[in-house]
Formats: sequence, C-alpha cells, structure tokens
Amino acid sequence: MKKIPLVDLKAQYASIREEIDGIVAEVIENTAFIGGKYLQDFEKSFAEYCEAEHCIAVSNGTDALFLALKGLGIGPGDEVITVVNTFIATSEAISHTGATIRFVDIDPFTRTMDIQALENAITEKTKAILPVHIFGHPAEMDAINQIARQHDLFVVEDAAQAHGARYKGKRIGSLGKAACFSFYPGKNLGAFGDAGAIVTNDAKFAENAVRLRNHGRLTKYEHSIEGYNHRCDALQAAILNTKLRHLDHWTEKRRAHAKRYNEFFSDTPEVIIPGEREDVEAVYHLYVIEVPNRDRVLAELNEKGIGAGIHYPVPLHLQPAYSNMNIARGQFPEAERSAKCIISLPLFPELTEEQIQRVADAVKLAVKI
Repeated sequence: MKKIPLVDLKAQYASIREEIDGIVAEVIENTAFIGGKYLQDFEKSFAEYCEAEHCIAVSNGTDALFLALKGLGIGPGDEVITVVNTFIATSEAISHTGATIRFVDIDPFTRTMDIQALENAITEKTKAILPVHIFGHPAEMDAINQIARQHDLFVVEDAAQAHGARYKGKRIGSLGKAACFSFYPGKNLGAFGDAGAIVTNDAKFAENAVRLRNHGRLTKYEHSIEGYNHRCDALQAAILNTKLRHLDHWTEKRRAHAKRYNEFFSDTPEVIIPGEREDVEAVYHLYVIEVPNRDRVLAELNEKGIGAGIHYPVPLHLQPAYSNMNIARGQFPEAERSAKCIISLPLFPELTEEQIQRVADAVKLAVKI
C-alpha cells in the first residue's frame, strides 16, 4: 500500500506548478536575485496578510528571531522567557544575543506558554517574553501582553508554525512588538529553501531590522552600524509571494482535515486530540495527538507506511546543549509528560479522505493492542 507522508511537498508543487515555474523563470530572466522588486512585493503582501504595517524578509526563521531580539537591544545580562516544548531555534536566538534563557512550562490543553508559570519566572533581569504559537495554535496573547505591560517587557512572537492563524479575530503577526516567521519548505507557507520574516507595526524598529539584516546599511555604501548578512533572496521572495495567494485555501483544508481526524477519534478515548480554544483559529501546521504507549503506536504506524513523527521528543531543558543549565528532570512536568505521549499525524492540504481514514483506523487499532 502506498505510503502516506507526514507532509507532501510534491503534491503541493504539482497543484501550482505553472505559477511557480513561471515566476522562477521570470526572476532568472531578469537576474534579479538580491533585493529589488520581488522582495519588496512579498514584504508588502505578507505585511498586509498579517494585518501589520511592516515586513522584513530575512534568511530564515532563526535569524528572524535573533534579529528581532537584537534590534530590541537584548543582550548580556538580560533574560528572555520562553517555553521548553519548541524547536531549539527559539532558544538559540536568545543565547546568540548573549542573553540568558528562562524556560517555563506549558498549558496542557493548548501546549502553549503557561501564564502562571510565566508570571513566576519574571525577575528584575527579564527583558522580553518569547511565546511560541506551537503547532499553529496561538498562545494566550492578551494575558501575555498584560503581563508584559505590567513589567515593561517586550513581546516577540515565535510564529514559525502559525502563518495565518487568528487570535480573537486578529491575525498572528500584529499582537506583540514583533512576530517572527519561518518559511522552511515544510511550513504552511514554505519557500524552496530557507527564508524567514519579521513582522511589526513599529516603523523605527522595522528600519533598524532592515539595517541589521544587511550589513548595517540603508543605502549601498553607508553603514550606520555593524550588521549581519541575513537577507532573503529574491527568488525565495517571489516563490513565497506566489504561494501566499493560496495560503487561506490551504489553511481551510488543514482545518477541515483536523476536524475530520477529530470526528474519527471521537469514539476512541485513548486518543487525546489537539485542544483548540474557542477564541482562536489554529492553522494546524501539525496535527498532534497524545496516546498511551506512544513509541509502540508510532512503530505500528510507520510499519504500515504512515509517516507519523514526534515534535518534539526531548524538551529543551533536557537537551545536551543545555546541560550547563543544570535543570533537573521534573522541573517542567507538563512539557515532559506531553513529550512522552505526542505523535504528529500526516496533515497537509492535499491529504485525501481515504488517507485520513486510513491513518485514523491505524491509530485506533494501534492504541487498542
């Protein structure tokens, strides 16, 4: 039986092949590879899509986080609070500024930042909060922003998995000082390589981010500061701008597929489906369930040709890279518990009803064994 992949980039490309091939050929024909029209067009389009004023396209999502924090003056002696159940890029960005990471636990329903844990983690050294809209579900931004105002902190959203998500009617991207996106190929809006973006409503901050991404300059040979080479190339920008026209449709399909999975699992109490708050629209970058005997269930699925996976099996505080922090197992119990139970099931816009049912049937059988 044909394998069902976790994500199917070939199917997506096939659905828009003529558009993509056309814009790629156009960029190459014009030899417009760095900056220029294609980059500016995408930045304008994506800012509007996020209901924000400014978009600064950069080399990848990790650099977006780093440049956002760096642009806010975060550095040695400062602390930035984030969650432990995310990809290491989130915490790397903090460390690379010279600041100290302060990890917190997660809410069991949404797997986003636990608000009480956030409040408890704030110290006199805290300068910013870095919530993660994990798996495409928005964090509790009203509460986070309220805490930030009380303590005069910056809020930078890690929106790498949340393109198009809504929180109380507002698009993710305009709810903090800045929001950072990844356009890694497998994301809901993915490039044909690496790319990322910072989105903000602050004009001064945006101008500084533009300087930082391009050697500290706004004109070709005038460098007001030392910056970095973290530019997004025009070819990726053109591809992203083309794909952006399809993103809402793809999101509708993702949400419909997630709903269908939920219906299939409604008679299987062993399977805990993803939580979604009533005041948000999650975009299901990943459809993540919790099951007993996770490793055995995962092995059963893989054996049947179902490309399930785990995001993320080891919380950050238990990673060897952070052993110097000396954080004992059990410090973040909810994230640790969840990491032992989660499985990401295949979810992409082109997924068929037959594939969804086949995956669900395999899961239901595996949890009963």
